[in-house]
Amino acid sequence: MIKGLAITPPVLGRISIGRVIEKNGIRLPQKDDQFTITSQIQEKGGWVLHPLDESLRKEAPNGKLRTIPVRMLFNDADLNLRAEYTMFDRKSGRPLCVGNGDSCKRLTQSGVQSLPCPGPMLCEFGKGGLCKPFGRLNVKVGEDDDFGTFIFRTTGYNSIRTLAARLSYYQAASGGLLAYMPLELKLRGKSTTQSHRTPIYYVDLVIKEGMSLQEAVAEARETARQLKEEGVDQAALDAAGRKGFGNALSECDEEEVREVLEEFFAHTDSSAQSHASRITEAAEMGTLKKQLGRDGGGRLASGV
Repeated sequence: MIKGLAITPPVLGRISIGRVIEKNGIRLPQKDDQFTITSQIQEKGGWVLHPLDESLRKEAPNGKLRTIPVRMLFNDADLNLRAEYTMFDRKSGRPLCVGNGDSCKRLTQSGVQSLPCPGPMLCEFGKGGLCKPFGRLNVKVGEDDDFGTFIFRTTGYNSIRTLAARLSYYQAASGGLLAYMPLELKLRGKSTTQSHRTPIYYVDLVIKEGMSLQEAVAEARETARQLKEEGVDQAALDAAGRKGFGNALSECDEEEVREVLEEFFAHTDSSAQSHASRITEAAEMGTLKKQLGRDGGGRLASGV
């Protein structure tokens, strides 16, 4: 396995609750009150819809796709949803700092360092809204691909908090059989003082409509029994997923970063951009000095 490369579940498409529109020559994110399922192909007009979007939308009331039947790939809740505080350089798209509220990995002039993580509200390094929670949820939609998933990315506290709670609860209630539970993503709305009483939408995870928790757990147990008899080793799959995610400091790659910046950070304040860019430049210069020092470039490495 290539070290430093996060091995993540194969992605067949994206699930979003918004889209990117072009206004006055600038591409801007726009929130929506329904799900959109896209392929991984992007054209001039935006992301190409996945065939599942049309098929599920036909069954949805008023054509609004607000529920998506899903299953999890892993029994371990934390493998299905990975969430951390992340600070990106808004120009290069590189992650500068990734933390969990306790510790973080940060790009500094001395290279990548492990440091305490106080969270976005108390961190001087990520001040000005540079650091945000960033979650990725991989789910299976349909039965066409055993390991292929659709990814939902979010920087919203409501979605991350709700999904994390639901996954943890369903894992516990099913006796660790989360991958076999019949579930569905559900779009919910709420109004807050911060949103000036206009609705904001977040993603929830619930038992498939028409089923009780007891029925869902019974189905999960039966499905798990059948697959085990047929030779499917879910515990080994979870172990492989855990190893793959742990193979790198961050699972961000260049393609994903561009999508994240366009979808979540299009409105970045110019002063915040400059702050993040200065941090990147200083870190890169520090790394260069160290490298030149090792290679014999003592004058630059010593700062002379």
